Amino acid sequence: MRWPLAGTTDEGGGAPTRAAVILPYERTNRVAIGDSGGHRAAEARLAEAVGLAASIGVAIVHSAVHPLRERRPSTLMGEGQVAMIGEALKEQQVGVVVVDASLTPVQQRNLERAWGCKVIDRTGLILEIFGERAATREGTLQVELAHLEYQRTRLVRSWTHLERQRGGFGFLGGPGESQIEIDRRLIGERIVKLKRELEQVRRTRGLHRSARARVPYPMVALVGYTNAGKSTLFNELTGAGVYAQDQLFATLDPTMRAIRLPSGRTAILSDTVGFISDLPTQLVEAFRATLEEVAAADIILHVRDIAHPDSAAQRADVLGVMAEMAEGPNASLEPGWEGRVIEVLNKADLLGGIDAVARRAPGAVPVSALTGEGLDELRRAIDARLSAGLETVELSVPTTDGAGLAWLYAHGEVLSRQDGEDAIRLTVRLSAADRARFEGRA
Repeated sequence: MRWPLAGTTDEGGGAPTRAAVILPYERTNRVAIGDSGGHRAAEARLAEAVGLAASIGVAIVHSAVHPLRERRPSTLMGEGQVAMIGEALKEQQVGVVVVDASLTPVQQRNLERAWGCKVIDRTGLILEIFGERAATREGTLQVELAHLEYQRTRLVRSWTHLERQRGGFGFLGGPGESQIEIDRRLIGERIVKLKRELEQVRRTRGLHRSARARVPYPMVALVGYTNAGKSTLFNELTGAGVYAQDQLFATLDPTMRAIRLPSGRTAILSDTVGFISDLPTQLVEAFRATLEEVAAADIILHVRDIAHPDSAAQRADVLGVMAEMAEGPNASLEPGWEGRVIEVLNKADLLGGIDAVARRAPGAVPVSALTGEGLDELRRAIDARLSAGLETVELSVPTTDGAGLAWLYAHGEVLSRQDGEDAIRLTVRLSAADRARFEGRA
């Protein structure tokens, strides 16, 4: 069961649905409701919400920030604010209102009655976006599971049409189940089935990861806040054609391509889903599942939109999620993951070029994925970080072992070479695993 947002067109099938975005925030500390960071400007938070709403194809005709003195259990906002917003919505003929906060089922129902249009909260909006963008089998299963768990909490006191009774069979049927009980049972059964299917998908993915581990190429993973330019950077570094737009959550499913580094070494670059503040709890598992490639990465490129006014807050959100992935008994990130991170300060072209970007952290690399400026320095930084974990060894390869010689050139960094009649002497930088693999050949 999905909200009637998919398609985002009016009943006539022509113009997109007219939508409004409302951001409630508390006057006392000027923090948007639901903003766990507590340091993000309301205007920037509103702009992000507008971008999220626009990404599902609705036409944003009204947006506003509304201060709160207190949170009302019935409507979240005060009666005067609800009435004032209702007048603006009626004037703009709005069909969908996005409230950038977490609404209870009662608040959602009351606001829909007061405004006479569909109302969704931040959780519902992000679920809608994920539902439209997920492409892999696991992604679609995770999103459907998140939808159902979200909907199950909203059956009570929200959907009054589910309260009618249905009779049983013959004389023994009794009063039967109410529609709400039937829907809750059907949702529960579907959730159980989805979890079983997801477990099978995870096992299959684990086998694929084991197979990739046998391919001795280092892994480099891109992470960052949504719309930081990860996919554009991925395309520039690899020459791939991954979908990249100035759009939040343009990429949801991980993509991997090979890249060639200045030393001649080959690495695998992985593009992942963008982070976002206040991710719906229903999507936390789905979100982390797409980041499992990060856990296996030798280098993590943290891509930041350095021109964004809330770049520092976005950085804190990303690092916070990464830290959570390294905690608990089921931690997917190993301790010391911070040492594998290279900060990439993207969109330097919006500030006048890489020379105009201050180095915000040791080892940070300013780039512009759009113009290509700074990408050579980034490749060298990746190469240098990978080389730091290598050891220099002297090897003798028979002149008849062409395959072994080619393997060393492909997986190591050849520093010197001396050709003899029977053997070739090489000085090579190799990881400990690659050295063992080479020396253990049959």
